[in-house]
Amino acid sequence: MLNQKLIESLSSQLSELFAGGRELPGQEAMRQQVRSLLQGSFARLDLVTREEFDAQAAVLARTREKVDQMEAKLAEIEARLAHETPAGD
Repeated sequence: MLNQKLIESLSSQLSELFAGGRELPGQEAMRQQVRSLLQGSFARLDLVTREEFDAQAAVLARTREKVDQMEAKLAEIEARLAHETPAGD
């Protein structure tokens, strides 16, 4: 989905560049080749949508918050155990 939107955008921008003048020989073939090149290039990339990125960032933030809470709780338990255990043991 993302790749198609990006390819369409780039393709339309390239078309605007060509639109200024008269139709040149091979212009349509070149457009198709550029479009194929873009599709092939983006197909090899590991791209994600902004929504997918934001969702994963939110999951990571929640996970980080839970880890911080668990670290604080562990430090509290360790401190409590250190006070309960005699120093000589």
